[in-house]
Amino acid sequence: MTTAAPDIPAPPPTARGLWTRSRGPLLALLLLVVSGVILGALQSGEQHGRLDPRSPDRTGSRALSQLLTSHGVSTQVVTTSEEAAAAAGPDTTLLVTDPDVLTEDQLTGLHTATAHTPGRTVLLAPGTAPLESFAPGVQMEPPLRTSVRRPGCSLPDARRAGSALLGGLRYATADDGADRCYTGGGRATLLRLPAPGTGRDTVLLGSADLLYNHRLAEHGNASLALQLLGAHKHLVWYLPSMSDPSSAQDNQRGFLDLVPSGWRWALLQLAFAAVLAALWRARRLGPLVAERLPVTVPAAETTEGHARLYEQANARDRASAVLRSATRTRLAPLIGVSSAHAHTADVLLPAIHAHLTAAPGAEADLPALLFGPAPADDRALVHLADQLDALESSIVSQERHAPREHPDR
Repeated sequence: MTTAAPDIPAPPPTARGLWTRSRGPLLALLLLVVSGVILGALQSGEQHGRLDPRSPDRTGSRALSQLLTSHGVSTQVVTTSEEAAAAAGPDTTLLVTDPDVLTEDQLTGLHTATAHTPGRTVLLAPGTAPLESFAPGVQMEPPLRTSVRRPGCSLPDARRAGSALLGGLRYATADDGADRCYTGGGRATLLRLPAPGTGRDTVLLGSADLLYNHRLAEHGNASLALQLLGAHKHLVWYLPSMSDPSSAQDNQRGFLDLVPSGWRWALLQLAFAAVLAALWRARRLGPLVAERLPVTVPAAETTEGHARLYEQANARDRASAVLRSATRTRLAPLIGVSSAHAHTADVLLPAIHAHLTAAPGAEADLPALLFGPAPADDRALVHLADQLDALESSIVSQERHAPREHPDR
């Protein structure tokens, strides 16, 4: 007689198995991180010190600062809107390198501080909000590619400089006194707006390329930059900073607002691909298939193995319970008791009494034999097994020799 091997729990996952299953997603994640780091390093290298008059990098403006100094123009670098408003006195040029990062309160404060003093305000690629504060009525048009353009206007500064590298955002206005220079598609990439009666004007530049160190010596860039920023003896060079206390506001942009839209779409596509991959890996192709057992173990070996385990653990209570339960299960069908009542003493014992032919007083030991306490030692356990075997043998023998009734023919 053989019996199927008992279910063996699956072994715990090993480090090698975990690596095999997860190396694909980990490698993809590593590739994404490395690509982001490389792109960030490349972009940070190009934009380090951008438009900073102290920076000698390609996109810095140290060359222009030195050129202005050689022509008697002093340059003051500020990083907060309060410093910029305080320094922008009469006969001063205020250069705002990134007006779009300023809040509405900062823009209003700067405009209030400079609106009634003679001088000049130069805004680099201003968007809608800066235009509403400094140049109301001016419309912003979509940007053009930066390229060398001719002045095309009567502004003396532009005519003396000649062709220069301009482009980017374009501006349109209905003001007849405005100077529209270096046009593209009928719109100006350099727009000068005078303020009559104040001796002040506002200059809008669509791009800042002509102010970079590596672009300053090309064409008329140096001449145009010098005349635009050197119109007065003092230049306030405002580099807006995110650490400016005045930039705090209730509706500050969050982290997701700072993520470029292209990256948002990429993250959305990656999330969609991850969901599809999870659904693909979790699919079922049909019902579960029973797997053939790798080996069969003889019943005798299984029984002997269990017995040795009970012996090592001194589990006489468990061993006696198993022996009594197995005996009751085998006796129940022999004496006409259903399997549902095989372990019910009130049903099983009377049926055994009715079928048992033994010496007087033998029935009194049946309750202790089939439902009694655990043996006190190994000898008592062996004696219990012998008694159970003898009881089962006697009932089997009685059933075997009992006369059988034959139906009438």
